[in-house]
Amino acid sequence: MTTAPAPETGAPRALVVGESLIDVVRRRDGSVDEHPGGSPMNVAIGLGRLGRPVDLLTWFGQDPRGTALREHIAESAVRVVEGSDGAATTSVAIATLDANGAATYTFDLDWQVPPAAGLLDDVAVVHSSTIGAALAPGGEAVLELLALARSSATVTYDPNVRPALLGDGARALVERLVELADVVKVSDEDLAWCEPDSAPGAVAARWASSGPGLVVVTHGAEGVLATTSAGLTVAVPSRRVVVADTVGAGDSFMSGLIDGLWTAGLLGADRREALGRIDESTLVRILERCAEIAGITVSRAGANPPWAGELSPQSADV
Repeated sequence: MTTAPAPETGAPRALVVGESLIDVVRRRDGSVDEHPGGSPMNVAIGLGRLGRPVDLLTWFGQDPRGTALREHIAESAVRVVEGSDGAATTSVAIATLDANGAATYTFDLDWQVPPAAGLLDDVAVVHSSTIGAALAPGGEAVLELLALARSSATVTYDPNVRPALLGDGARALVERLVELADVVKVSDEDLAWCEPDSAPGAVAARWASSGPGLVVVTHGAEGVLATTSAGLTVAVPSRRVVVADTVGAGDSFMSGLIDGLWTAGLLGADRREALGRIDESTLVRILERCAEIAGITVSRAGANPPWAGELSPQSADV
């Protein structure tokens, strides 16, 4: 088993807030596999494997599936916030794969937020997605935490919309979370659901003028479009790989984006203005590395992001 690189002692940390669950993956050949999952947990795992110190504020049970989650999280040097294992049972997402490996989801999910006192101390970035902010009783606590985090940390957000779970009412919540965020990474599928009558580039530009310094739109095999609040727009192609499935691809891209901005010195509330003015060459390098990370993830089954040592040498300084 590959082990996570040891994070720097006393270094600023990432805080990831949201669901941890078991992905039950149903394939077209009739086989069924179980993998640890949940978008926020996947992002935390990705950051841990890239060598970043990260805390995960989450919610799972002390049952066998919860034990599997805890072991998986620990393998990537992610620290679970105390009290995160208080659920009656561990949540489940059933992912049904189509002929191209794309997943559709149904959920059996319970979400609460354990006490988070002191969690924002020495935190450079706080990451979340829509599910954690939408589901009662934990949703309001997530929104309050993100609003508080803005005074000291960068707030990153991936809508990761699941219409079957959230419903149409989530559109207004997405807008609210976008306004709270400094960095938004969104898939073209999520944008099509949020803004069905608008071009992705137009939505990205509008979002980038409403609060975030950087909005990144992923288009799967067609690549990535990024827009900054300063008006810079860049496009980066995806990596061509043989796809096993797409589970966790966007989450690993998000981990790479946070990690790249971290390396560039663009995290923290005091770097908010500089983030919005990121230069083109830096942004392209970061996005190319994100594309490499996502490409490795889709080349193997389940949400299994790469370790730092798996990346190409030219990615080392990004």
